[in-house]
Amino acid sequence: MLYKKSMSSLHDLFMSHEVSMTKPLNRAYSRYSLEAIALLGQMIRAGRIERRITGGEMASRMGTSRALIQRIEKGDPGCSIGAVFEAAAITGVPLFEADRERLGAHRAVTGEMLRLLPKTARKSRRAIKDDF
Repeated sequence: MLYKKSMSSLHDLFMSHEVSMTKPLNRAYSRYSLEAIALLGQMIRAGRIERRITGGEMASRMGTSRALIQRIEKGDPGCSIGAVFEAAAITGVPLFEADRERLGAHRAVTGEMLRLLPKTARKSRRAIKDDF
């Protein structure tokens, strides 16, 4: 019984503090990123129209809403990268390599490079002495 009361107290304590896991409302994006996202959205829209896929059909194939398709096509940077990549794949917009084998090879080379790099990026603690 004491365990149950202490767990209840911990739960009440935890729930009394607001824990916010939401995204910031105003995230800053570089001009380059915004233009690239807008271009990708336009390419996805053009690919969808060329393939004569309606927004509803696209949403159904992706398992999402038409509103998300519209946001992707308008270049909304808040869309998930997975949804944007799936939309690009369905509409035939190449992101990296069109050939799956070349994509796999490129991934393998990048993976090998990552294995050679340090696990984390750290700033040097030593001051650089460049006063010769």
